[in-house]
Amino acid sequence: MSKLEDNLYNQHTERHEPKMKLWRYAGLMLTYRCPASCAFCYYHCGPDAGGLMPAETALSAWQSLRELAGEAASVHLTGGEPFIVYDHLAEIMTQAHQQDLGWVDTVETNGYWATDRRQILERLRYLDSVGMGRLKISWDPFHAEYIDPARIQLLVETAREALGADRVLVRWEKYLQEPVSFTRMNAAQKQTAYRLAAREDSCRFTGRAAGIIGPLCADKTVAMFQGRNCSGSFLGAKGVHIDPYGNVFSGLCSGIIIGNVNEQPLHQIWERFDPTAKPVVDTLFASGPTGLLAEAVAKGFEPSENYAGKCHLCTAVREFFFDTNAHRAIIGPCDCYMGRVNRLQEAGIVKE
Repeated sequence: MSKLEDNLYNQHTERHEPKMKLWRYAGLMLTYRCPASCAFCYYHCGPDAGGLMPAETALSAWQSLRELAGEAASVHLTGGEPFIVYDHLAEIMTQAHQQDLGWVDTVETNGYWATDRRQILERLRYLDSVGMGRLKISWDPFHAEYIDPARIQLLVETAREALGADRVLVRWEKYLQEPVSFTRMNAAQKQTAYRLAAREDSCRFTGRAAGIIGPLCADKTVAMFQGRNCSGSFLGAKGVHIDPYGNVFSGLCSGIIIGNVNEQPLHQIWERFDPTAKPVVDTLFASGPTGLLAEAVAKGFEPSENYAGKCHLCTAVREFFFDTNAHRAIIGPCDCYMGRVNRLQEAGIVKE
């Protein structure tokens, strides 16, 4: 298990200054592919998205996390939608179980596949036998646009029977009582439903959420973000997400690559990560997204009048950099971004 002083940044800080926390969890994103294209997606997952994390990548990252955090290491398997590659998911868990890597804290799903009670029981009982701690079911008005709530009801009931109620999490279960129906909604009504859902519950304005929901909730001027840096987000991150290609994102900061586990073990990435010495990250660390904004404006970026939050502004600037091929070693992969025309089409601003 690593110690705080093993991290490069921590070695250069004074005793009283905040330190880089140990990463204790890793979200392994098996794929960006998903049967849904939810408006709130923190990436740009959908039926046409790609990526498949090799079992070797998942297992080596898992082992490296254990070297970093010891018994406190916590892994969750997610996507995209991991059940879209169920056999691969099961194989990774089987090998991890055989290698005694420990329990999977959560396996996440949107429940699209839950149409047959017998299959649900068969899958969940197998995953339980190879180390699944909890099943997390993503459910909210955004998922309701693509997935029949009857499938979620069936999955919740069957999972609680198979695993016990305390091992089945539903985000957000309150929407199962009165599911939102998008069947007869026009574009304006959908936007109203999106806005209400985002304000009712937490929403990160990155990925597709920044392009579609962000503008609907934009009520803050750029000036309100001046002086608000992101040092706490990088130093205080309790873990990382690792995408199908091995890219490492600190905490919940999707689309900002701080390393790749196919090039360097995860524990070494943590040991050598200095947020003050990495392009883009250093600016965010010191000045927040307004620091990035200055560079973008100098290159032709035209900011909106308002944003929904710091992450919304940050994503907008990074999308500009992505479109202009700037900082490509850090800003990527394409699965976290879209070309400008595609983003406008998704937001309903231009037609195909």
